[in-house]
Amino acid sequence: MVKLSKRMKKNAEKIEDNKVYPLEESISFLLTLPKVKFDETVELHFHLNIDPKSSEQMVRGTVALPHGTGKKIRIAVFCKGEQASRAKELGAEIVGAEDLIEKVMNGFLDFDRIIATPDMMKDLSKAGRVLGPRGLMPSPKSGTVTKDIEKAIQEVQAGRVEFKSDKQAGIHVGIGKRSFDANQLLENAKQVVSAIQHVKPQAVKVELFKSVSISTTMGPGLRVSL
Repeated sequence: MVKLSKRMKKNAEKIEDNKVYPLEESISFLLTLPKVKFDETVELHFHLNIDPKSSEQMVRGTVALPHGTGKKIRIAVFCKGEQASRAKELGAEIVGAEDLIEKVMNGFLDFDRIIATPDMMKDLSKAGRVLGPRGLMPSPKSGTVTKDIEKAIQEVQAGRVEFKSDKQAGIHVGIGKRSFDANQLLENAKQVVSAIQHVKPQAVKVELFKSVSISTTMGPGLRVSL
């Protein structure tokens, strides 16, 4: 039998069984629950009315969070020449070309996001078997394959995040940190919901969201009504 911690017991006592919370109320409620020793991420979890095996029903896009993610993003930029120099000036921690691709193929993955210029994609595709399963492969659709390195870096630093439906027809997006106030989390959450609705595939003729929940990294999930 699983033994619950004091924090988990307190959480269980506060949560009403089968209750569905309006989005704003769910965020306010989460912030009243007992904290852990680190600044948890607040996450939205979507179960979609899609066929995850159909390429026509994949849901994918990016969203700029008004208040950022609260997380320092380590960016790897694959480019050459003047663009490489500019990427370093803008704060990209990892910049390189063929040498960096070689490192990645040998297991180096100490970064959170990748930005690449189009001319690097032929060589970078060799690392697809390493980057793809981790959701790190850049793409033109997400704005991470671009000639405008400066704009892409600034957008990522400002809080742009990618989302993509998975094999279980789910999308999971961090909307900020537990240390954010309720209004910041609410504004970020609304932006995420709007962005996902905006890229609803034409092949999906029903309501896109089957269910939605919200949680912190170590906290319980609350069912949310939009």
